[in-house]
Amino acid sequence: MSDPFAAAFAEAEAAFARGEVPVGAAVARNGVVVASAGNRTFEDADPTAHAEILAIRAAAKALGSQRLSGCDLYVTLEPCAMCAGAISFARLRRLYYAASDPKGGAVEHGPRFFFQPTCHHAPEVYDGLRAGEAAALLRRFFQARR
Repeated sequence: MSDPFAAAFAEAEAAFARGEVPVGAAVARNGVVVASAGNRTFEDADPTAHAEILAIRAAAKALGSQRLSGCDLYVTLEPCAMCAGAISFARLRRLYYAASDPKGGAVEHGPRFFFQPTCHHAPEVYDGLRAGEAAALLRRFFQARR
C-alpha cells in the first residue's frame, strides 16, 4: 500500500475486528510503507504491543537497522509516553497522527515527551490529519463495548 495513512487506518480497522482498541500505525520511507501494525495487546497478552511499537519493530527488522532516521510514522491516535519514547529512540524523522488523546497521549498532552530535556530525538510532528475519522472509529469501538 502506498498511502501510509490508508495502511494505518486499515490496521486500525483490523484491530477493531479482533476486539483490540482500534489503533493502527505505518512506517514509511519516501512515501512507501515499510511496515504496518495494529494494536495486539489482548491477542499477544502484551501490554507493550501497541501499534506504534509493533510497526517500529517490523520496520527496523525489514530495514536491518535500529535507526529509522529517514522514515516517517503515521498513526491513528496520539502516541502514549511508551510509544513516544520508542519513536525518539528509533530516530523517526516525522510523526503524523490523527486523533488527539487528552487522557493517554504524550505528544501534545500529558508529559509532552518530545519537549522534555531527557528526550534524545524529537521528530517533526503533524497532528489532526483525518482526526474525525479516527475519533469516530474509537467512539464506535467503545460504544460497542458498553
